[in-house]
Amino acid sequence: MLSNVKIPELSNPSVYMKNPKRVQEILQSMVKAGSNTVQRLSCISVLSLYHLHVFLFADILDNSKLISEDCKEKLKELLNIYYPIEIDSSRSIEEKLPLMVEWWTRAHELLVQQEIRKDLLATAVQESNAMLRDGYQLFFNHLHEHSIPLLIFSAGIGDILEEVILQAGVFHSNVKVFSNYMDFDESGVLRAFKGELIHIYNKREGALLNTGHFQELRTRPNVLLMGDSLGDLTMADGVQDMENIVKIGFLNDKVEERKQSYLDSYDIVLVEDETLKVPNAILRYLTGNK
Repeated sequence: MLSNVKIPELSNPSVYMKNPKRVQEILQSMVKAGSNTVQRLSCISVLSLYHLHVFLFADILDNSKLISEDCKEKLKELLNIYYPIEIDSSRSIEEKLPLMVEWWTRAHELLVQQEIRKDLLATAVQESNAMLRDGYQLFFNHLHEHSIPLLIFSAGIGDILEEVILQAGVFHSNVKVFSNYMDFDESGVLRAFKGELIHIYNKREGALLNTGHFQELRTRPNVLLMGDSLGDLTMADGVQDMENIVKIGFLNDKVEERKQSYLDSYDIVLVEDETLKVPNAILRYLTGNK
């Protein structure tokens, strides 16, 4: 428990902190600066009950028969090959990087071969089991109410991700998604993916340098970052003149093997927590809503 920062949720047994005193100091400094200096960075896998990699997007599409059984099996094979590499704490990021690029590139090529129709994506999401974490409405609505930008970085598929948030009724004006977007031809059929590939190790705010959003964010040097992999820690790399950052890590897989590396990297580690209770409590504290 942080003595001067009254956030009871941080006393939960699922909450771990290597340096609670440092977390207290950062939160107090952010409160003093005011919520108008805060921005929220998150990877979408943290906002979902599921790890929203390509394989979940494939499941969403498959529910509406937009991809073949053969394609689904091949995507699962890629998952079985590359996901253990992604979460292997004994491998360096430099070693993983080309393999992650290989994973997403091969997955995208499989999806393009399916000639997916744009007009059926909404139905595919509607009929799927995709859902956001418990507490998502408070999370999105509170950020919107206080005009705090929410930047969501995903190595998945932006078209489907946006549809999930839209159907949940929380795609507010302060939400911006950075992901891999489908490129449809004039008849609405998937032919390619747009722009540079976004994968687990390049989901960073530096991508905002060439967008209008970056100018607004220059006045927000205080950051709340949420991620569920060590690669997500790069999301704030492009924030200029950053004053304070609180990094919240969700650890859901191979907990004992990975816990120490998460404690060394994140300020707050949430172990097997499928809710947004702790982030929402911190958000209420920072905005003065006790």
